[in-house]
Amino acid sequence: MDLKIIFGILATCLTLTGYVPYFRDIFVHKTKPHLYTWLVWALTQGTAAFAMVRGGGKWGAISLFVGTVLVIVIFFLCFKYGTKNIKRSDTIALATALIAILVWWQLDNPVLAVLLVSFIDGLGYIPTYRKTYADPSTETVSFWICMIGTDIFALLANSAHNILTMSYLVTLGICNTVLVGIILFRKRRITMERTIL
Repeated sequence: MDLKIIFGILATCLTLTGYVPYFRDIFVHKTKPHLYTWLVWALTQGTAAFAMVRGGGKWGAISLFVGTVLVIVIFFLCFKYGTKNIKRSDTIALATALIAILVWWQLDNPVLAVLLVSFIDGLGYIPTYRKTYADPSTETVSFWICMIGTDIFALLANSAHNILTMSYLVTLGICNTVLVGIILFRKRRITMERTIL
């Protein structure tokens, strides 16, 4: 069996594995996804997956297509289970992302489009970063660790390595790593503060 296929299967399995505890934690009101973040991702991820296929990514895009369906499900769950901690900075990030989406839809250049989608997706993390910094218990760290692994395996699964196939996954990998760092740092800091008190 081709190694690219194996990496694509591993990326998809990690995607599915990561979402299991995330959904569980949503339904027990532990994880509180941010509506704005998941809206941006629902609008961008499928397009990024198609761009990867267009760039020759093939097997690396499978986990993104599966993830797109799950992202849309979580977006709808946000209405009932999502955070109510929405600030002006979140709205500014959402407005910027939506304006960028309007620009992106007008682009006829696939490279510029995928770079803009990567930027927009990065903007989508801002409300979740802020919310998680304020209360790290509102995110499931194992999910984000699985997503980092998914990004790595999807990159390895790509049949071609170019801007179309790599920029979105690299953006996700960096943003997911930052989010894991925020969760772990803030949980540790809060634990230390409680110990001192």
